[in-house]
Amino acid sequence: MSFRSWLKTIPFVLIILAVLSWGFSGFKASPRDPATTLTQPPVPSSRAIPASAIPADATLAPISTVAAPAPTEAMPVPSATPSLPPPASHFIEAIHGHHQYFPLGCEAAAAKDWASYFGKDFNEFEFQYRLPLSDNPDFGFVGDVNSPWGQVPPYGYGVYAGPVATLLNAYGIQARAVKGYTLEQLKASIARDQPVIVWVIGNVVGGIPSIYTDSKGNKVTVATYEHVVIVTGYNATHIRYMNNGKFYETPKSVFLNSWGVLGNMAIIAN
Repeated sequence: MSFRSWLKTIPFVLIILAVLSWGFSGFKASPRDPATTLTQPPVPSSRAIPASAIPADATLAPISTVAAPAPTEAMPVPSATPSLPPPASHFIEAIHGHHQYFPLGCEAAAAKDWASYFGKDFNEFEFQYRLPLSDNPDFGFVGDVNSPWGQVPPYGYGVYAGPVATLLNAYGIQARAVKGYTLEQLKASIARDQPVIVWVIGNVVGGIPSIYTDSKGNKVTVATYEHVVIVTGYNATHIRYMNNGKFYETPKSVFLNSWGVLGNMAIIAN
């Protein structure tokens, strides 16, 4: 080969040497600089890290916790819808009665008929003799149940709503004694098909109240011919009631006058 030809091959040789030099440098291991080495972010895992993997001198950052959400506030309960006024008229049909056995046993007889309407039954004689005795009708039966009608305490008289309701409850019949019950309340009970035992005078006639003082000094309103009936219906002008198994209707004003003598006393379904 001539010198001129050899000179022409030098550039090609240099190029080949440069390529070879670059290729070998790509496979040469280089030292890692911890300060500049990039690490992959940890992959989230639900597995616990073993204690042996944590250096003894490592400082563990506290695990932040998410505060529990406050309990949902309860929705306010809407107030009860105001009760509607009772209908203009209502009559309870499915009620029956009987004539009282004892001359002064109207309370026991009415209690039996009233309880029977609600599907309960008891012996009228037993009920009468289970009533407590007292010289004050607010606390018990006054006098002899076989006495003539029309007297006032301390003679044969009768018993008021409290002791009767208490005994009805003892028989498992939900009853409540009330005084000062209004006509609207009475009509509302009837409209719910709940008959009401009321204390009146005679067969719903007028009467004159008087104040009696019992042996312990307690005062109570009494009237001759005290009696009880069961109110079963009403309309715009009249009140229907059952007395000794028979049904009657009387003007509202007459009923209210008679009922008011002893303070609008009644027994209602509790």
